[in-house]
Amino acid sequence: MQLYRNEEIVLDYSDLSFFDIYADKIKEGIKPYYRSASHDFTLLNGDCLDLLPQFNFHFDMIFADPPYFLSNDGISVQAGKIVSVNKGEWDKAGSPKQIDNFNKKWISLCRDKLKEDGSIWISGTYHNIFSVANCLTELGFKILNVITWAKTNPPPNISCRYFTYSTEFVIWARKSAKKPHHFNYEQMKRLNDDKQMTDVWRLPAIAPWEKVCGKHPTQKPLLLLSRIILASTEKGAWILDPFAGSSTTGIAANLLGRRFLGIEKEEEFAAISKARREEIEDLKTYSKYKKKIPDIVKAEDTQMCCFSCNEPLEYGDLPF
Repeated sequence: MQLYRNEEIVLDYSDLSFFDIYADKIKEGIKPYYRSASHDFTLLNGDCLDLLPQFNFHFDMIFADPPYFLSNDGISVQAGKIVSVNKGEWDKAGSPKQIDNFNKKWISLCRDKLKEDGSIWISGTYHNIFSVANCLTELGFKILNVITWAKTNPPPNISCRYFTYSTEFVIWARKSAKKPHHFNYEQMKRLNDDKQMTDVWRLPAIAPWEKVCGKHPTQKPLLLLSRIILASTEKGAWILDPFAGSSTTGIAANLLGRRFLGIEKEEEFAAISKARREEIEDLKTYSKYKKKIPDIVKAEDTQMCCFSCNEPLEYGDLPF
């Protein structure tokens, strides 16, 4: 259609595609809680079960740290003090059937947001990981590995009635059994002194410097997320975290030149996420944090220009 100056044009919905109308509805309905100036970090404050169906976008990788359902009024030790294991109402267990239904619902919604060659990582303990694995299989995913994160500094077992809990599990699965996934095999081998990296990762729990903006009760260390992102994405990749918490996934993604969308239900933790992202706007802090993560240091030693996010990224931006 050719347009001329001062020509009056009247459009009705028949002039627009369904996708144009749908995109406009999305922009009206979803308002980011926070977005970085470079658009590489976007955070939504709300329930992922409500928000995921409201937009159309496909991600290269998803990391999810869903409720473990281990808040059972027990006790543990933290910084030498006895503390409750209760995390919040969101972590209270229902029946096994309710847990399965919850896991199947959010995993199904995430599957719709994953590229055909994309992969998903889901963390857990024995409280939820078997349900997660069954749901992944039922929904058509192919499980690639079950990573055992062996913590080098676990809290002691104060009951002395069983072995100290020192591990968590991270399931890695691809969307389709037949569609190849992305794996930076050689990079992982280089990070492991030129030996194949195994599925047992010996890494410490969260460090004090990661809590300066506040702490989420189940916050994961940047060391863990950096390795996951390095293993399964390239620079510029889009990463989704539907249970963002304090957005360790997003901070690791940005330190590695990837882009991030997080969804967090609790505004208290969304505020911590925002503060953490604003903290690394300072280039000295950004550089300091990268130097604290051995995998990033080794990766940049071998591929000097691959992981800097100082350059502007060309992006297909999010639809809101």
